[in-house]
Amino acid sequence: MVEKELNYIASRQAAETSSNEKDGGVTVEVLPFDNDKPKGSTFTRIVDSFRRYEAEDLNLDPNLTDIEKTAIITANSPLSRSLKNRHLQMIAIGGAIGTGLFVGSGKRLHTGGPAGVLIGYSLIGTMIYATCQALGELAVTFPVAGAFVTYNTRFIDPSWGFAMAWNYAMGWLITLPLELVAASLTVDYWNDTINPAAFVCIFWVLICVINFFGARGYGEAEFVFSIIKVIAVVGFIFFGIIVVSGGGPNHKYLGAHYYYDPGAFANGFKGVCSVFVSAAFAFGGTELAGLAAAETENPRKSLPKATKQVFWRITLFYVISLLLVGLLVPYDDKRLTSGTSSADARASPFVLAVVDAGVKGLPSVMNVVIMIAVLSVGNSSVYASSRTLAALAACNQAPKIFNYIDRKGRPIFGVIVTCLFGALCFLVASNNESLVFDWMSALSGLSSLFTWGSICFCHIRFRYALRVQGRSTDEIAYTAQAGVYGSYYGLIFIILVFIAQFWVALFPLGGSPNASDFFQSYLSVPVVILFYVGHKLWTRNWRLYVRAKDIDLDTGRRELDLDVLKQELLEEKEIIAGKPFYKRWWHFWC
Repeated sequence: MVEKELNYIASRQAAETSSNEKDGGVTVEVLPFDNDKPKGSTFTRIVDSFRRYEAEDLNLDPNLTDIEKTAIITANSPLSRSLKNRHLQMIAIGGAIGTGLFVGSGKRLHTGGPAGVLIGYSLIGTMIYATCQALGELAVTFPVAGAFVTYNTRFIDPSWGFAMAWNYAMGWLITLPLELVAASLTVDYWNDTINPAAFVCIFWVLICVINFFGARGYGEAEFVFSIIKVIAVVGFIFFGIIVVSGGGPNHKYLGAHYYYDPGAFANGFKGVCSVFVSAAFAFGGTELAGLAAAETENPRKSLPKATKQVFWRITLFYVISLLLVGLLVPYDDKRLTSGTSSADARASPFVLAVVDAGVKGLPSVMNVVIMIAVLSVGNSSVYASSRTLAALAACNQAPKIFNYIDRKGRPIFGVIVTCLFGALCFLVASNNESLVFDWMSALSGLSSLFTWGSICFCHIRFRYALRVQGRSTDEIAYTAQAGVYGSYYGLIFIILVFIAQFWVALFPLGGSPNASDFFQSYLSVPVVILFYVGHKLWTRNWRLYVRAKDIDLDTGRRELDLDVLKQELLEEKEIIAGKPFYKRWWHFWC
């Protein structure tokens, strides 16, 4: 039965493909969104663009399982494929550069010390690298709507897929109002007499307008935001090297002074453990390149490059910049804990390093970068949550209205609902906004760790299914550089981080065990368990996992002729093998 469905999909894709473009020997399918362009005035064309895209009914066999139906539906989503290679590269490079690096690293410097921060972020970085490699392999092979959100249902279990998808959607829904408030509070750095609600309104409208332009609008905005963030980090690295070496305005040589006085570690091993979750938050958004695979023109060409950028992002933007931060700012500086929000530049070690060096004007520039970083996260929130809701609706795990895809390939009702949820940012005018936002943050605090752990496990299950079904990685266009062992490492490391976070949540630094601190740090875990158990009870599907021999390894591939794909991959390997060493090295890492 599955073979019949696959044959039907292949014939449908061939019929719907308006043109086949050869891009480096890879066939690129272009969905026919523009074949039925609305005519008339500009206003009429805009209104008509919001009408539902009338996709052909798949007429799925009722005897198919829910897992098979999910695979087929998400593989045939009418989402727009308008993201280009440059968009994906900048989403990958700049996606994880945000307040977790610019501001959050300050509190972690205070609790973990310079060496603790460097160790914590570096270890989380190695896990992120392995996870992104696993995601790259899966997303290149199956560039379907929802990506890793639906992989959980396909490779692990529908109930786990339901829990992870809602966990991910809820995490981004909650992130949007939090980031909008944080963006408005960055203005306090220059003028704290203006009501932040005014700037909240401006930023909320900006983010909503960007996302009404669809995937292309999101991609262009992230392209600009990421370029600014990358330039800022690279500029800070050069600045830091000069100041540490004694080339600043005061010509004071710092060297490794702060590693000796006040010291390299602030609270020993527990201090290092406290860094892990904050570091994970800082890397949040790294997986967005995989989520965007379904809306990319040519994921086989774009995604491997985007995935390989993770190594450089971790090394250059995090490890080197945080090494310099630890050399420029002592961990006992009280200003590191003086911030009133997650985007308060006054508590940013990057800003403090510039202020202490006596360079005028640069602190304001860094605050602008922090504001842009916050808006970038808000922009990603709308994109990620709306696409996740669309995938959930397509799988009958959310209201059907969220699967309304318009003629421009936008999940328009998902965008609208996410933006309306973002209006919670106006709580900034309330006296209790801090309490509300603290508990909202608690709901999504460990969301990224759950997502990354599931990605690693999906990759492990995918490779195991290949082996059980007598197939090999020769039919995969891109294989993870870290291999399946990287996914085992990532999964085990994430489990250890959960254990460390439980310890720190139960026995907080400088405090005694209490329910409020514990649940603000660990509330995500019981929420995920509730989603999982609730789905099991609702569906009465008591199987714990999908058997490897039953896992569908074909639906969702854009290259349906595996023999042709294998031949192309073999030819590409021969071409690369014949190139000079430096070109082979460049191809491997970039």
